[in-house]
Amino acid sequence: MSASRKLPIVTSGQSGEPPIFNKIGIVGLGLIGGSIAIASRQLWPTGFIIAVDQKEILELAMVRHAIDVAADDLVVLAEADLVILAAPVLQNIDLLKSLETHVKGSAVVTDVGSTKREIIEAARGISPKFTFVGGHPMAGATQGGFSNAREDLFRGRPWMLTPHDDRSGDAVEKLFQLTKSFGALPQIMNSAAHDAMVASLSHLPQLTASALMAVIGNTIGSEGLALAGRGLVDTTRLASSPPDIWKDICATNGDEIRAALDLLVEKLNLLKADLENGDALDKVFKEASQWRQELKKKTN
Repeated sequence: MSASRKLPIVTSGQSGEPPIFNKIGIVGLGLIGGSIAIASRQLWPTGFIIAVDQKEILELAMVRHAIDVAADDLVVLAEADLVILAAPVLQNIDLLKSLETHVKGSAVVTDVGSTKREIIEAARGISPKFTFVGGHPMAGATQGGFSNAREDLFRGRPWMLTPHDDRSGDAVEKLFQLTKSFGALPQIMNSAAHDAMVASLSHLPQLTASALMAVIGNTIGSEGLALAGRGLVDTTRLASSPPDIWKDICATNGDEIRAALDLLVEKLNLLKADLENGDALDKVFKEASQWRQELKKKTN
């Protein structure tokens, strides 16, 4: 990061409402965890925000006044009444299992991972002093990391909540209030339906864009790419995503992603088999155009 780059300083919020959670602990200050910290500080300046991450990231968060306490050890979460797991999916599952050692009292626990079934299953075995509600803010940015976190990241974006038992009613209500305060649009969904949906909505586009970019780059090389237009740039925007996060996502949603990939391969094979006649191309393009128009209506 350039030494001359000026980072925005988080200022006091305007809500005037007491914090929904007095002490929020966030494990992982990437784009999502960092944006939660910044949004919480803006809304509830009297609240207390605890963060766990690597030293250099925590220092950046302290410079921006986004957090109150920083450490690279979970012991700092002792007094938290909300713990947000914002690490990669498999790390979140491991963290969930170790919270009892570090958090003294009862607490609501949620996560921000892109898959839900495995962490919900893991949550069934945690201490009854915790109430776990799975969470998935469907928001992002071209570049990740705390340096790109911002207060308005969740505004107008869905935030899926996946409770796993009847004990979680109060926790769900509080998380509804929290996420709505961020400007998000919270919805409740069971974990299986969530994972099936995001396999097509999020995971398939990511894998497709990455595979497409790899094929094109390996085929035409740097000189060929110099001739590319905006269409290719826009189509392959997701190909910049880091692989580590996606390894965890694929490992925990492999069955649903495989089914989505099978449907895509079937559609590509249909096109491949009918290139000369163009009947399949006409059908697929018409379907795609209709659904594209529907997508624009839903996302505008």
